[in-house]
Amino acid sequence: MATLKIKKGDTVKVIAGKDKDKEGKVISINRKKHTILVEGVNMVTKHMKPSMANQQGGIVHQEGPIDISNVMYVHKGKPTRVGFKMDGDKKVRFAKSTGDIID
Repeated sequence: MATLKIKKGDTVKVIAGKDKDKEGKVISINRKKHTILVEGVNMVTKHMKPSMANQQGGIVHQEGPIDISNVMYVHKGKPTRVGFKMDGDKKVRFAKSTGDIID
């Protein structure tokens, strides 16, 4: 399986779908399904039964998963592609538009 170029905590921009051009922070990543949860993007309505954790129950709005191919990493306010290169003996991510090392 290929290495994913986006990590939890990254800021990403949606490039396809109903939430196109929205930006948000990555909440979680599902590596098996290649999906991603982004803060405030692809909001879905879920009907919850009352439980011990949620005494009230009712209608809850939460983020739904979107495919990882539909988002782009945001570097210095602009979406960019991400690549990998060796920095000494360490593999690091870099922004292809500027060549800056991300982490």
